[in-house]
This record gives sequence, structure tokens and C-alpha cells, in this order.
Amino acid sequence: MDYFPAFLDIRNRPCLIVGGGDIALRKARLLSKASATLTIIAPNISGPLSDLAVEKGHRLAKRKFRSSDVLGNWLVVSATGNAAVEASVFKSACSAGIFCNGVDSVANCSYITPAIVDRSPVIVAISSGGAAPVLVRKLRGQIETMLPNGISRLAALARDWRGRVGKHLGDVLARRRFWEAVFEGPSAQLAIAGDITAAEIAMSALLEDSSVQQDGEAWLVGAGPGDPGLLTLRALQIMQTADVIVHDRLVSGQVLDLARRDADLISVGKSPGCTANSQEQINALLVELVSSGKRVCRLKGGDPFIFGRGGEEIAALSKENLKCQVVPGITAAAGCAASAGIPLTHRNVSQSVAFVTAHGKDSIDNLDWASLARDKQTLAFYMSVKRLSDLMNNLIENGRSAATPVAFIEKGATPEQRVIRGTLGQLTLLAEAHRIVAPAILIVGEVAAYGIAEVGDDRYMPVKYTNPDYMITQKG
Repeated sequence: MDYFPAFLDIRNRPCLIVGGGDIALRKARLLSKASATLTIIAPNISGPLSDLAVEKGHRLAKRKFRSSDVLGNWLVVSATGNAAVEASVFKSACSAGIFCNGVDSVANCSYITPAIVDRSPVIVAISSGGAAPVLVRKLRGQIETMLPNGISRLAALARDWRGRVGKHLGDVLARRRFWEAVFEGPSAQLAIAGDITAAEIAMSALLEDSSVQQDGEAWLVGAGPGDPGLLTLRALQIMQTADVIVHDRLVSGQVLDLARRDADLISVGKSPGCTANSQEQINALLVELVSSGKRVCRLKGGDPFIFGRGGEEIAALSKENLKCQVVPGITAAAGCAASAGIPLTHRNVSQSVAFVTAHGKDSIDNLDWASLARDKQTLAFYMSVKRLSDLMNNLIENGRSAATPVAFIEKGATPEQRVIRGTLGQLTLLAEAHRIVAPAILIVGEVAAYGIAEVGDDRYMPVKYTNPDYMITQKG
């Protein structure tokens, strides 16, 4: 984060504008709208700026800037268009410990004025830190179309009701639930439409209902393979509603950044060979949180019901008669293969796909290798990095050709994705040569040779490579 965003109360606060032209006029109008008390200093001050100053009671000084002018002000704006003057204003403000904005000069700014969408008391501010002002204006236009004008009436109604709700509902969690129900229900629509009386009637009824103890609830949510753009809309909605997010180790930081800011984040990720956070402990934690009335998002990489132990967690919650829902996600094999351009099924090449876990001795030794070794099917192995030798030998011994194409997809669907291609007989050699590490999905089958063809060739076909032992394609 290059800049810390903040909203300042400058009502009746002294602020300084250095400059007398059109740019200074725009800044004066903006600060006046926020009820600041302005001093405007410039040798020449335009008629419209003078008129605004007279109308709003601001002070004018028709002279050159002096370093002492900044003293006693909350904010300083330099809008002269003169590089030397703006540098002098910025230096003086910084020396006095006062925030300064040099218009169109990031080097002379200790704060940035954002693009603003005004639905007071709702204010949306957008900034690129001066990097892309045209982009910011475009984003502002898009947000303007999304926010109805009536949203200001809803926010004002909520402001007027805060004290009443606080007295009626002493519990923070109960108040949060009440307001979420207001903003998601008929009260909000009535207020936006301008029917404040009907909105208040609906809120009164809801407030009485909210006095009853609220039950907790859990959602088992699939976070997908890593790219936050692959989250489902429902998953995002729950992440921004839940009181607590209990997440796995492989859920990316970019995905967690989309959670509600005041939600509690609890990591229960299990590292290979680590006994902390056993499944029994995770089950007990979920039961404890939901029993206490919390809404819990159990966030899992991929899909919660594909090697995610979601079935065990929902069973533990159901045993205690606790509410639980499942929100599917894009499983790692599907997401990573798509990101690598590998079709899990392809006409005349593969008519079926099997998701297989190679984690643990019991898992891999009890697999139906004769069935898995059949031709014209795709195998997607999860958690296979430490059992590659056993996997390779079992498939070949049961009839799968050593020449069968394979592909490792390491850190799939992330900017660090690597795709390593070769053949089944080279499996351990590939892993050693390229130092494959988890998380990695292994694709076995003819489709593993497919992908985006060479640059300049728009055909979708087996990738042309001459040395499969050391073939690497890097995402991006």
C-alpha cells in the first residue's frame, strides 16, 4: 500500500490554497464543499475564485507566497503550476509538519486528493497514488453508475438509528447481524426509493426480532486453486459476511485479502509431517465457533469435497445439530490444468478423468492400479511429490506405457506457475532435475502433451518440444 487512505473532518478548519487560477478554483470548491475555512494566496486571483471567496467567507491575499503562510493550517494545497513555487510550498509545509498537495506534482505531495463519488454521507474515494489519473477517472465513472442516488438516504437513516439500535442490542455481534439484515432486506430498498416511513416500520420489526439470540452457522467454501479471480461469487459473498474465516495453508494471501476487514482469520493449515492442527482439532474448533453463535467460513483450497475432508467437517457439525452449507470451488486439478492449457478430456484422446490422491502410504498402496493404468484416460494426482517413484512403477507394471505424456503443474493458477512436461518413465528424473515442490498437480495421460502451440501457430495441438526431460513453460 503506497498511501494510507483516510477521511478527514475539515469542517471549519483552516486550510491554505496557494494559487489563483482555474486549478486553485477547483480545489477551493472541493474544500469548501467539505466546509473548510480557506486562505487563498496568489499575486493574481481570478474573478470566479474571488466570487467564491466572498460567497463562502474565505480570506484572500493578493501577493506572493511566504514560507510562514503555512503555519496554523491543517492542509496546504499548491496550485500555481509553477514548479519552483510548488517546491517551496511543499518544503515549507513539510518543515511545519503539515500535509501538502502539489496539484499534478506527485513529488510535491505528502497526500493525494482522490477522485470522489459523493453520495453523502457515503463517500467513495479512488486513487492510483498519482500513477494513472485517467484510469482513476474511468473507475470513478463506473462506480457512479453502480451507486444509486438514494443510497445517501439509506446511509442517513442508518446514522439516525445507530443510537436506538445500540441501546436495544448490547451485543456487538447482534448489532452487526441487524445491520446486515437491514442492508440486505426490504428496509434498504424502501429507503433508497425514498419511502423512509415504510423503511422505519420494517426496521422496527426487524429490531424486535433481533433481540432473540442468533444461531451460528458454518459454510464450507472452496477457494479454488489460488487465483482470486477464480473464486465463485457465492464464495466472495460469504467471505465478506462471515465473522470468522478458518483457512487452510494453501489459501493464497490474495484470496484472504478479499475477506471482511474485521473478520477473525484463523489458520489451521497442515504442513507435511506436522502433527499440529489435526483434523479432529479442526472439527472441534468449528463446532466451538458455530456453537458460540459465530458465522464461520471454513475456507479450503480447491473444492471442499475433493480431497478437502469437507465430508468429515460437515459430519462433525451435523452431529451437534449445527447449521452448515457447502459452497463448491474449482478443484486444483481442473483449475491448474486449465491455466496450463491442458484439457483433462479431449475427443479421441481421453474419454475420462480420475482424481487421485497419492498422499500417505495407505492411500497409494490401496489404489486400483490396473484400472488406473488403462489407456485413453487422464489421471490427476494430488499430493504426489513424495511418492513419485511408487506411482511411476505401479502404473508401468500394470501396463501403462513409459512413453505416456506427463505434466507437473507447480503452484498452478498463480503468477509463480511452472509447467514441466515429459513422459511417465522420466517422472522421477523430471522432479529431481526441476526441483518440483508442493503444491503441484501431476497430470498423466495423452492430454498432458497438449497446450498452446508454438508462437505464431494458432492450432491447438500437442506441444512441440524436443527435450522433454528439461521442458519448462513458465506462466506469463
